[in-house]
Amino acid sequence: MNQQAVAGILLALTTAMFWGVLPIAMKQVLPAMEPATIVFYRFLLAGSGLAVILALRGQLPSLKLFRKPRWLGVLAVATGGLFGNFILFSSSLQYLSPTASQVIGQLSPVGLMVASVVVLKEKMRGTQVIGALMLLCGLVMFFNTSLVEIFTRLTDYTWGVIFGVSAAMVWVSYGVAQKVLLRRLASQQILLLLYTLCTIALFPLAKPVVIMQLNSWQLACLLFCGLNTLIGYGALAEAMARWQAAQVSALITLTPLFTLLFSDLLSLAWPDIFAAPTLNILGYIGACVVVSGAMYSAIGHRLWGRWRRKDAVVPVPRSGE
Repeated sequence: MNQQAVAGILLALTTAMFWGVLPIAMKQVLPAMEPATIVFYRFLLAGSGLAVILALRGQLPSLKLFRKPRWLGVLAVATGGLFGNFILFSSSLQYLSPTASQVIGQLSPVGLMVASVVVLKEKMRGTQVIGALMLLCGLVMFFNTSLVEIFTRLTDYTWGVIFGVSAAMVWVSYGVAQKVLLRRLASQQILLLLYTLCTIALFPLAKPVVIMQLNSWQLACLLFCGLNTLIGYGALAEAMARWQAAQVSALITLTPLFTLLFSDLLSLAWPDIFAAPTLNILGYIGACVVVSGAMYSAIGHRLWGRWRRKDAVVPVPRSGE
């Protein structure tokens, strides 16, 4: 394995770990700050940091492209998708555990797969369908103790699931729009535009002065959330530049397992601060099945193709051998 591939693996794992711990940190801030305000600061900090980085590199995006209404419309769709995803995901954390929110978030790549077929006319592979079915089965296993509550009563937990599923589905519009924008702009340039537009859109809804009411621990967690957004997406972009997109996507699907691992470890170390996941054995298995399904959707065709090629070189015995 060459150095570029190793670097790609490490960067993709960095993204998965940062995204895995993100909802745990956000959960610490939510009692004192509304979701819209948290997301406002996340976009503000990440956008400011990314603007400095791109300015130093001389890679700030040109706005000439958006003189055309078509590209301006695509940018608006991407902004709305990212805006809605961040708000709805943060809202789901008010009612769900960090692990549950991340597991539901794995619906995003499945939704993007379907949307890419319908909107961008991409082909859907059989392995993607199998992976999607595995993911859905894993979700049923993960929520096995709450299925009756989710489908029969409109409780806070049900609202959390609704917000989580909505966040995943709204993200699809961002994902499709970003695929179109990538034809003209680099991923980091697109993110800077989106962070800036989302910050402006959120300003009327946010309550920035609430930051003065945070204690030192909550303030540290809020700053970490902003840096997490910058570092997580930055590491992802660098991983894509060094390694194949399918393999990077496969490693990113490990995010819920990192959330589950960090939740367990932190609750053991500081039980007064961090809540332990309330999962039975079937729930833990379900989380693994969800991740396996998402991973198989991303790289299943490569594994299948490799097996087919390997099978093809096996010599067929002739008569008498």
